Amino acid sequence: MFSRLALSLFSCALAFGVLAACGGKAEPDAAPKTVNDFFPIKIGDQTVKMQIAALPAEQERGLMFRSALGRDEGMLFVFTRAQPMAFWMRNTIVPLDIGYIGTDGVLREIYPMYPRDERSVPSHARDLQFALEVNQGWFKEHGVKPGAKLDLKAVRDALKARGLDPRAAGL
Repeated sequence: MFSRLALSLFSCALAFGVLAACGGKAEPDAAPKTVNDFFPIKIGDQTVKMQIAALPAEQERGLMFRSALGRDEGMLFVFTRAQPMAFWMRNTIVPLDIGYIGTDGVLREIYPMYPRDERSVPSHARDLQFALEVNQGWFKEHGVKPGAKLDLKAVRDALKARGLDPRAAGL
C-alpha cells in the first residue's frame, strides 16, 4: 500500500509524464558541430574520420600541438576557391602525409611532411580546393592514390552540420 507521500510523488510523476508526452516543450536544436568533431568521409574506397577545417583560424592551427592522430583520422582543409597550395609543419609533431585535392574532388598529389619542418610543401597543381592531412604512410597503406575521389556530398553534409554554407566552397 502506498503512503500518502509516495502516492503524491507518483501522481506528480505521472502528470509530468503526460504533459511531456502531450507536446511539452521540445528539446532545443543541437548546437552546430565544430572543428573538433569528426565526420566519416570516403576518399576512394577508404573512410577517414575527418575533422573539417573551413574557417581561417582553424586552417591556420591545423593539427598543431597534437601528440597523436587516430589510425584512420585526418583533417580536411576546405577552401572557398581553387588555388595552388603549400603547407608546413610548424608546431606539428605528428608525421603526416598531405593529399592535395582538386575542385572536382579528385586527389591529385600526395607528399610526406615531417615533424616541426617549417619548409613549405607546395603543390604542382594550381586548381586545388581541398587538402587532407593523415598519418604518414596512410595513403600508401590503404592503396589510396592520385585519381581517388573525395566524397563531396559527405563534405557538403559535414559543412552543413558545422553550420557553414557549403555553397561558399562551391558545394
